[in-house]
Amino acid sequence: MSTQSMDPAAESELSELVACTLIDTDLKTQQERWIDLGENFGLGRYETDDGLRLTFRDHPAVEAELRALVAVENECCSWASWRIERDGGGALVMAARSQDNGIAALHGMFTNAAPWSRRQDT
Repeated sequence: MSTQSMDPAAESELSELVACTLIDTDLKTQQERWIDLGENFGLGRYETDDGLRLTFRDHPAVEAELRALVAVENECCSWASWRIERDGGGALVMAARSQDNGIAALHGMFTNAAPWSRRQDT
């Protein structure tokens, strides 16, 4: 799967510090929501040169939950750029991009849900 290069404005917005600002309970809740979404509706996990792509079945409720999760990620993990896209087949895609240490951090994330526990690299 190909990656798109980030525009200079997006690159300048990414923080050099790779850390999540959620605290214990909020972090656990966010993780549980991601795992639940992945186990029930996840299709694949793909590491890219600049981050990670997670694919999901297309359904309005899945899209709503994905948008809510990504909104939190954009706040708590602003060292990466998080967004929702659609692939050529219509599947929902969470695309997270970063640079430097952020890429390695993204590659280590989202490995616990059923379809993602089996790494899929492109």
